[in-house]
Amino acid sequence: VLENDYESLRVLNVERNGNIIYTYKDDKGNVIFGLYDCQTRQNELLYTFEKDLQVFSCSVNSERTLLAASLVQSTKEGKRNELQPGSKCLTLLVEIHPVNNVKVLKAVDSYIWVQFLYPHVESHPLPENHLLLISEEKYIEQLRIHVAQQDGNRVVIKNSGHLPRDRIAEDFVWAQWDMSEQRLYYIDLKKSRSILKCIQFYADESYNLMFEVPLDVSLSNSGFKLVNFGCDYHQDREKLSKHLTLCVFTNCTGSLCVCYSPKCASWEQITYSVFYIHKGHSKTFTTSLENVGSHVTKGITFLNLDYYVAVYLPGHFFHLLNVQHPDLICHSLFLTGNNEMIDMLPHCPLQSLSGSLVLDCCSGKLYRALLSQSSLLQLLQNTRLDCEKMAALHCALYCGQGTRFLERQIIQWISENVSACHSFDLIQEFIIASSYWSVYSETSNMDKLLPHSSVLTWNTEIPGITLVTEDIALPFMKVLNFKGYWEKLNSNLEYVKYAKPHFHYNNIVVRREWHNLISEEKTGKRRSTAYVRTILDNAIKVISNLEARNLGPRLTPLLQEEDSHQRLLMGLMVSELKDHFLRHLQGVEKKKIEQMVLDYISKLLDLICHILETSWRKHNLHSCILHFNSRGSAAEFAVFHIMTRILEATKSLFLPLPPGFHTLHTILGVHCLPLHNLLHCIDSGVLLLTETAVVRLMKDLDNTEKNEKLKFSIILRLPPLIGQKICRLWDHPMSSNIISRNHVTRLLQNYKKQPRNSMIDKSSFSVEFLPLNYFIEILTDIESSNQALYPFEGHDNVDAEFVEEAALKHTAMLLGL
Repeated sequence: VLENDYESLRVLNVERNGNIIYTYKDDKGNVIFGLYDCQTRQNELLYTFEKDLQVFSCSVNSERTLLAASLVQSTKEGKRNELQPGSKCLTLLVEIHPVNNVKVLKAVDSYIWVQFLYPHVESHPLPENHLLLISEEKYIEQLRIHVAQQDGNRVVIKNSGHLPRDRIAEDFVWAQWDMSEQRLYYIDLKKSRSILKCIQFYADESYNLMFEVPLDVSLSNSGFKLVNFGCDYHQDREKLSKHLTLCVFTNCTGSLCVCYSPKCASWEQITYSVFYIHKGHSKTFTTSLENVGSHVTKGITFLNLDYYVAVYLPGHFFHLLNVQHPDLICHSLFLTGNNEMIDMLPHCPLQSLSGSLVLDCCSGKLYRALLSQSSLLQLLQNTRLDCEKMAALHCALYCGQGTRFLERQIIQWISENVSACHSFDLIQEFIIASSYWSVYSETSNMDKLLPHSSVLTWNTEIPGITLVTEDIALPFMKVLNFKGYWEKLNSNLEYVKYAKPHFHYNNIVVRREWHNLISEEKTGKRRSTAYVRTILDNAIKVISNLEARNLGPRLTPLLQEEDSHQRLLMGLMVSELKDHFLRHLQGVEKKKIEQMVLDYISKLLDLICHILETSWRKHNLHSCILHFNSRGSAAEFAVFHIMTRILEATKSLFLPLPPGFHTLHTILGVHCLPLHNLLHCIDSGVLLLTETAVVRLMKDLDNTEKNEKLKFSIILRLPPLIGQKICRLWDHPMSSNIISRNHVTRLLQNYKKQPRNSMIDKSSFSVEFLPLNYFIEILTDIESSNQALYPFEGHDNVDAEFVEEAALKHTAMLLGL
């Protein structure tokens, strides 16, 4: 259709099923009505008027048996409307299956727009068709048209002399038709106050007034305005920029946005507002235009892009507003006229139709507006502003929603630009946002239960735009039973009313419980083993779910060790997140909730693994670095830096890390850092010592003076229980001294002095040194009486004799003997 050579070709309407109705004039001046079927991609001739008339509104019913059209008489000199002399507008109803009768519905001096209703019934034709008539005299009627089949497939109008009609609305100043959802929005004025109302039409041919809500918009002197009742070619393009623009947009999540741009008195400054009715607030934006000419005819266009609303002024700015999460301005993208992305967009006036369809009013071409992943990735990589990086990242992830290819590209860029953002943590934001989108579609309330961003506040100004946020009145719902979209909208409104504080999940409870379990482990007073076993079983399920996602081998040695601390954290997060979902997701199966929890936490861990593997692959590291007896390289230091940034990103949110992460991080730290830097990282919590890492260190490193200093410094920083275990692996006097001290401490912690014989059998001691002999005899007596109370784990036979030998060796070393 759009490549037709006829200069007079005009797109008039796009019906609910996507079919496009158009007209053109042949060389004789006849008006031809055509239909382009978007399914078959074929054109179909609907009707021909053998008169020189101008069509401004047209609609065809879903069965393509009836055509409604509004025409005005030709403005050419000498040509008059021969069908109905004396009237400006003629509204006709035509039987077109086959072409038969023509009925005049209206012959008046005001414009009449027509629109057939399209119910969700495709299996069989309905006996009754419903047609809306929208009058310039500010009323809307619904005609009920009964049809019947005669002589086979011939369709005719029954009782065409009297068509029943209902008055749907009157005294309105603005109206919009939502073709895809079959909704009529209109505004009437009550005491100079604008009241937005909505009528929902149903498949059973009924309709309801759904809500009323006051809007702070000025329409009293704006005249009459219609939106999406076909494609409007009769606007005065010279005055387009001076007119107000008002549109209503919804999406499947229950959002309801009203976009409003008031009359423009000057081009020096542009103001527009978005009423996020489903959130209970509005945002008014003001921007100053650069290089404004003295005569501009392009007006603001609002585009519905599902989870986003675009505000576009050709040649000047493009504002992509996040509808689902509008609270922070950094989650919306504002680009000015000197941006390459704006240069790619049409510079002619645009008309936004139902859905994401856009009509280029200059060329007559019809577009479907979609967000480009490649352009968003390019913007993410090239822009210098943190706010644009943030918005581009979120928008790209929304477009991809779990696409592996997109995630790989973003991870590749992050691994090369990990310090690119100063206002927020790039790794943290990517992990939270990508994990959110991976489970978003599982339930309609996920946006209320899971965080979509790690950023809670944003105080930095966005260059070129100012913002004012105000609370607004919530709609008054006129019905009691809700289904589909209306159920979701009502849920959003209830959330705004009563959800204080918000329901977003956080790991505060997990943090507290994890610290309690670790403290109990250190003191040896852990609670019931059944509870801990349940927590660890949760972690096993997460790792199994994670491994099922990745069939190929991993480059990095992650998920290959126990790391009980990270497994406890994983298991606790599973337990707490499951409880969180069960509290707020009423009616969702428990099994589905459990799977959503596993998928979400698995995704968190999987993203961390992929970030690390991307850096590992980039620097071409091998498994040989897993030993402590090698020296660090520049490549290892780069991977160590990435791992440190990952640790920082997860630490503040208290997110789990893949088992083996801390071991690998410590190995790279030993390779790359001087001893004093290494110990500082351990003391400050940047490096966490795991038993696996320390055991490997003790085995891999020999006992040179430098390595002895490192080993001793490490052992001193270990928890007592692990330290005792590690000391037995190090055959060194210092290790024996530590073991002996710990042994003596345990024996004497409950020792009560008893009267003793002062005579000591010196023959039983290898050295005659009375203080030591006396002390060893006391230890021997305690050991003999308390052997069952203090069993010693391990293969070493630590007793009083071992303590004596260690003491003598240590003394000899101190004396230099």
